Amino acid sequence: MRRVPLYIASFLLFLPLTLAGQEPDTLRAVVRSDTATVTRSDTTAVVQQDTTTVTRSDTTTVTRSDTTAVMQSDTAAVTQRDTTAVTRSDTTRTHKERGLPGALPAEAGARPGIPDAETGAEIDTTFTTASRQWTLSSDFTTEIPVVLDTAFSLFHRYRITDSYSDFNAYTGNYGLPLYQINFFDREWKPDRYLYAHYLPFMFTPLNTLFINTRVPFTELKWSNGGARSVAEQTFRIRHSQNVNRKLNIGLIYDIVYNIGQYKLQKAIDKNFLLHGSYNSNDYNAYASAGINNHESGESGGMISKDDLKQYNPEGVPFRLSDLSSAKSTLKNRYLMLVQRYAPGGRRDTVTGEVLKSGPITFSHIGILEWSKRGYIDKYPAADLYDTIMINRSVTADSLQERILSNTLRVDFAAGRTDRFRIGAGAGIRSELRSYGQIMPGDTLTRPDTVRRKMNSLVLTGKVFNNIGSKFGWSASGDLWFQGYRAGDFIVDGRIYKEFETRRRGMITWDATGTIASYTPSFWYYSWGSNNFAWQLDHKREFRLIAGSSLKWPDLKFSLKFNYAIVDNFIGMGTGSLPYQHEGGLSLLALTAKKEFVVWKLHLDNTLLLQQSTNTDVLDLPLVTARSAFFFDHVFRFKSTGGELSLQLGAEAMIHTLYDAMSYMPATGRYFNQNDGKTGNYPFVNAFINLKIKRTRIFVMADHLNSGLTGYEYFLVPGYPLNIRMIKYGLAWTFYD
Repeated sequence: MRRVPLYIASFLLFLPLTLAGQEPDTLRAVVRSDTATVTRSDTTAVVQQDTTTVTRSDTTTVTRSDTTAVMQSDTAAVTQRDTTAVTRSDTTRTHKERGLPGALPAEAGARPGIPDAETGAEIDTTFTTASRQWTLSSDFTTEIPVVLDTAFSLFHRYRITDSYSDFNAYTGNYGLPLYQINFFDREWKPDRYLYAHYLPFMFTPLNTLFINTRVPFTELKWSNGGARSVAEQTFRIRHSQNVNRKLNIGLIYDIVYNIGQYKLQKAIDKNFLLHGSYNSNDYNAYASAGINNHESGESGGMISKDDLKQYNPEGVPFRLSDLSSAKSTLKNRYLMLVQRYAPGGRRDTVTGEVLKSGPITFSHIGILEWSKRGYIDKYPAADLYDTIMINRSVTADSLQERILSNTLRVDFAAGRTDRFRIGAGAGIRSELRSYGQIMPGDTLTRPDTVRRKMNSLVLTGKVFNNIGSKFGWSASGDLWFQGYRAGDFIVDGRIYKEFETRRRGMITWDATGTIASYTPSFWYYSWGSNNFAWQLDHKREFRLIAGSSLKWPDLKFSLKFNYAIVDNFIGMGTGSLPYQHEGGLSLLALTAKKEFVVWKLHLDNTLLLQQSTNTDVLDLPLVTARSAFFFDHVFRFKSTGGELSLQLGAEAMIHTLYDAMSYMPATGRYFNQNDGKTGNYPFVNAFINLKIKRTRIFVMADHLNSGLTGYEYFLVPGYPLNIRMIKYGLAWTFYD
């Protein structure tokens, strides 16, 4: 069993070598019959506005008719979740010119809401004509192209959290704190401790999407489920438009309002983003401001899971009652400004794409982020808590942190983008952190307000090399050399290779790696509240993460392997207190996705296999799987020329038994428990998806099998999921 990870890694690392005989630059060109004649050896979506014949130096000849947008169906500029940051200095040319693979892996860490090729993101051709969308890399020096996600397939998977990770565990109602079942999708960066379990809902500097568009763009999304008294509602509006060809301004307002079927589990999430970008020949600026507000009702979990058989959802007794009226709040604010000056650059006056990039780029990156967590309980004597340390009448906990970072850096690049390009960059970053909390004093009447300020200096850098259009590597890293986090470091690396087959489109292979040694979050070291207080003398946590993936979009297939070794793993243990495992911990994950199509019948499958070498420290389900079987058809009406797309089917999700993490309202954290295992329960949904022009509609029977296949419908111990509910929603995209 110990050799299984080596076998899988060897397969993924060396399989591409068997394809190397098909050198992509010498393969037979692919001929498309669109409104223009296109002969290409790559598969990148290209927009051309001129009337000239363009000859590419990499054996590619492209002929375009006047103002015809040519979109190739076998790839799109997309982002993928991997474990390594992707860095490029030649950032704003077409995919082919930048040497980027057709399926571009995204940054290490969260990218909620960013379309992923594996999720079936589709290209909106109306939007993509002379328009573009992108996000910034983790070092904020690179524009990463992103398709506008107007996917119709499986549209009923409307939840933002599904774009963050395939499988999530949450406390009954959507909108409440959650954690990812896939270990490699979990947030581990120290500065995100307070909001790690809300991160998929939030806007952050790393997941801001920028747009440059010739016409105003607006998208509305809305969903509703259940009766009004227990309704789950989501609403999202996004608008973006250019003031002129260089300046764009946009906003997103996202709401989750979920009363829920069970008492004291209301979720109210309101997240707002304002963003803007300015792109000229020499100077580029990106700005965004985020406001994230989350309010979660707290029930403390069920007294006994056997009560599900005896009570309706509204009557199920929980450990916290109406006397407590307990709730958690999270407020997060941030401001980001990125400025880059690259003398000698030149952009296309219509699309904003870079036609010529300067050899040197000067950058300033400034980010101010503030977070505050609160917890209120009007009855602190509830048996959920072991102790009371500050106030016996009411709990009013409050913790806050603020981080101000400023980075100055210089990046160099040399060589022709389409053949050989090499570059490097370096900079210095200052980090100012402040923490505040109420600590228990000598008596219940003497709580102390504690504030701490700490600073750090960081050296940051990267190198990259693109060889041809389909092979490249990159590495980036940070070294903290002074102050609070002195001695910490993190290094990310990536190698990618593309293989073009004769008839089956492009295959992308990635190898990624991360080495990190870092000081755990301040909140693991010090915590003060009415019911919990600790001072943990911890060591640095060390992580070595390796990954490899194969993506074959034309076959609707992807395979990803991740392996990690973690020393001094830190987390929340039994009793809802932090612990650190002094020793090694190894973790393995294999994710496979494949959609089978026979006639108009589709079977979409996602399989996750995981293994931990020490289940007492961290337990994971061995198998987690989801399958959707559906009928897909397009009705065409000759009399009107209209079309109606239809998907009709059902899906099921299940995972094997494991010691799922439990949830403590007073800390807002998930923690290890060994009181009982969770799993082996299938969650079944039936759905209908419709699409008329740019309007997408779904109707879904959620948890269709509730009460029919037992009462073990828990993802988190003590927090049952909602029973059978009809949900429906729509998305409307328009331009004017």
